[in-house]
Amino acid sequence: MIDLVLSSDVRAARRENKPLVALESTIITHGMPYPQNVEVARQVEADIRQAGATPATIAVLNGHLHIGLDPDQLTALGQATGVAKLSRADLPACLATGGTGSTTVAATMIAAHHVGIEVFATGGIGGVHQGAETSFDISADLQELAQTPVTVVAAGAKAILDIAKTLEVLETLGVPVIAVGQPEFPAFWSAKSRFKAPLQMDDPALIARAHRMRRALNIPGGQLIANPIPDTAEIAAETLAPIIATAQADALRHGITGKAVTPYLLQRIFELTEGRSLAANIALVRNNARLAARIAQSLCDPASGPA
Repeated sequence: MIDLVLSSDVRAARRENKPLVALESTIITHGMPYPQNVEVARQVEADIRQAGATPATIAVLNGHLHIGLDPDQLTALGQATGVAKLSRADLPACLATGGTGSTTVAATMIAAHHVGIEVFATGGIGGVHQGAETSFDISADLQELAQTPVTVVAAGAKAILDIAKTLEVLETLGVPVIAVGQPEFPAFWSAKSRFKAPLQMDDPALIARAHRMRRALNIPGGQLIANPIPDTAEIAAETLAPIIATAQADALRHGITGKAVTPYLLQRIFELTEGRSLAANIALVRNNARLAARIAQSLCDPASGPA
């Protein structure tokens, strides 16, 4: 049996059929230092509430799967050390052994679906890493999108990845990639990449209807909603390209591999941009949270499509 703990806010929203938005917890434990991590997590939750939905930050605490964290739990998680980073492969083991872990995109999708939450806001998804043709380094996020029916709002794939290959894998897996407000697929810190998104929908209600239509057709998996970072916060792709190349070269020189690659690159890019990348990251997460709340509201409306 899963030791499942729902926060009082989440329980109330479920009881009253109010919109819910899932949030991952790796941004708290692996994204930035305390106390900024907790401040940002609280701001993102506030953004969701202001947009008319209830946030559900997901984490494993001492072997209990928490759907929604109270303020004290959020603060404690933000200060904790040695917290596991959980994906599909790690989540059951952490629960079984009574561990504490923060959820990545894949694990958050699994937990959200387990309790019936259909929308999840994150920063950027994982994907195909540069050099994957020899390293086979491909994020579990892509397979999760293909099998777990959660609509994920992200600012595209992280710019450190091979975006072209990531889009190819998503197409092969049958995952709808839907850009919002523009035809181009966004590149995380940059609003646009040189790649066109397969689909574009600018209305949250239409996105919700597409989510419902997949369920009506018994098609497995979710949707990736590619929501570009606001213009005022973005870092131009041409500015980032040499910085990312430097960070990747540094990772290769230091022998960084596996799960350590992404956090290393993000930290190195933070240093090379003198903090601009983190400010952009915060802005895009908040922007995604607001859109996710509007989609969740539409999903609570029977007019959004087939049940």
